Amino acid sequence: MAALNLPHEGKANDVVLVHLEDARLLRQLAYINGKWVAGNQDIAVTNPADDQVIGYVTALKKSQVDNAINAAEAAFGKWRAFSAEKRAELLMAWHDLLLENREDLARLMVLEQGKTLNEARGEIDYGASFVKWFAEEGRRAYGETMPSHIANAQLATIREPIGVAALITPWNFPNAMITRKAAAALAIGCTVVVKPASETPFSALALAELAERAGIPAGVFNVITGDAAMISATLCASDKVRALSFTGSTRVGKLLLQQSADTVKKCSMELGGNAPFIVLPDMDIQEAAKAAIDAKFQTSGQDCLAANRIFVPREHYEEFVEAFATGMQKLNVGNGMLNGVDIGPLINHQAVEKAQMLVDDALEKGATLVVGNQKKLPGENFFNPVLLTNVTPDMAVYREENFCPVAGVIAYDSLDDVIIAANDTEYGLAAYIYGHDIRHIWKLMRGLDFGMVSVNSVKMTGHPIPFGGMKQSGLGREGSRHGFDEYSEIKYYCLGGLDTASGC
Repeated sequence: MAALNLPHEGKANDVVLVHLEDARLLRQLAYINGKWVAGNQDIAVTNPADDQVIGYVTALKKSQVDNAINAAEAAFGKWRAFSAEKRAELLMAWHDLLLENREDLARLMVLEQGKTLNEARGEIDYGASFVKWFAEEGRRAYGETMPSHIANAQLATIREPIGVAALITPWNFPNAMITRKAAAALAIGCTVVVKPASETPFSALALAELAERAGIPAGVFNVITGDAAMISATLCASDKVRALSFTGSTRVGKLLLQQSADTVKKCSMELGGNAPFIVLPDMDIQEAAKAAIDAKFQTSGQDCLAANRIFVPREHYEEFVEAFATGMQKLNVGNGMLNGVDIGPLINHQAVEKAQMLVDDALEKGATLVVGNQKKLPGENFFNPVLLTNVTPDMAVYREENFCPVAGVIAYDSLDDVIIAANDTEYGLAAYIYGHDIRHIWKLMRGLDFGMVSVNSVKMTGHPIPFGGMKQSGLGREGSRHGFDEYSEIKYYCLGGLDTASGC
C-alpha cells in the first residue's frame, strides 16, 4: 500500500499521509482535454472527522474553464460519431476499473466526505452500476416509426445527443452523482464538463484518472475545480454548453436556472427533499421504528432521501417513540474509517451549527428532546443523533430539509390528515410508507405529491429507476431509460418522395 503525500511546494508539512494501493488515484490538478492542468491557486481539502488537510486541489481561472468547454465541444463530433457499441466498450472498461479500485476509491471518499467505509464501498458499487447500465442501455436508445398521414412518406424519430453537458455535483455522494449523470451523457454521445463540490474533489478526479486509463478520448470527460460561483456562472453563460445537470439545494438550483435562461439550455435539477415517513395503523411498530432509523440516519442524515418528518398513528405514538429512541441509542458516532461506526461527521462545522439551530428552534417552539445530548462528541464536526417529539409545522425542523441526524416525530389521526400534512411542503422528492393494507397504501401512494414513493423498503434507488422529484425538488429524471432524456433531443424526420410522382 502506497502512502502519498501531495507534493505542493511549501505545503507538504500540513498534509496528512493518505494510504492508497494506487497513489495515482489521488489527483490534485484539474483534468482538461486529457491533460492535468494547474490553476493560479490552491484550495485545501480537509477530512471532516478531524479537520486535517488531506490535500490541495487547484483553482482554475475563468479562461481555463472556457478551455474545458472548448475541449468538450471539439471532442463532441468524434465522440458522437462512435458507434453505440464502441462507446459501450469504453464505458464498460471504465466500470471495470471502478470496481477494481473499489477499496482505494472508498477510502478516498471517507477521507474527504466523512461517511463510513461501508457506506463508501456501497457508493462505489452504486456509482459503477450506472456506468454499466447506461453502457448497455446506449445500445438500445431507439427511435420510433409512425404510421404516416402524408402520402408517399415515411415518418420516424431518432435520438440525437444534445452536445456538451455541464454536470455540477454535490459533496454527499461524490462518486455516484457524477457517474449517474456522466454515464447517461457519455453513452448517448455527449461530452461532459464536471464541476464537483469543493469539499470532495478527489473522488471526481479519481474518476477522471480511471476514465483516461479506460481509453475514453481526450476532451470527452473533463473535471474542473475552483470557485463554484465563477465556474457555475461560466458554464451557464456559455452557448456551447447545451445541457446542465445539477444536484444540490433548491436555492442554488433556482439561481442556475436563471443564469441558464439566456442560452435556453436543457436543465435537469435534482434538488432538495423533505421526505415524510408514514407509518400505517396496521404496521408492526418495532419493524417500523427500525426502518425509520435506517431511513433517517443514512449518510449521517446528509441525504436528500433521508426521512425528515416521521408520521405515526396517534394510538401507536408512544410505543413508536420508545422503540425509535431505543434503536437510536445503539448507533455509534465516530470516524468513518473505524469499525462499528454508524454515523460519521457532518461535512463541516457550519452543518453542525445548522443542526443545533434546528434543535434549538424546535425546543423554543414546544418540541421535546427525547434523545440527543451533545456533550460527548468525537470532534467538532460531529453531531449525536437527535429525536424530537411534539414537532409542529411552524418549526424549521418540519419545514426545511434537515440534512443532519435530527429526527422529528408527529402524531396523526386519519389518512386524509396525514396526506395533507405530508404534502405541506415545497419539496416533493421522496416519501416512505410502511403498512400492509393495500387500500391504505394505494390511497397514500396516489395522494402524495412526491416523485418517488417507497412502500415497506428503505432502499428505493438504483440504476433502473427514474430518480427525481416534483414541485421544487427538481426537473427531469436520472437513471433508467429516462436518464437519456436530459442529454438528447428527439429529431423527427419525414422521408417523402418515396413515390416520384408526389412529395412530402
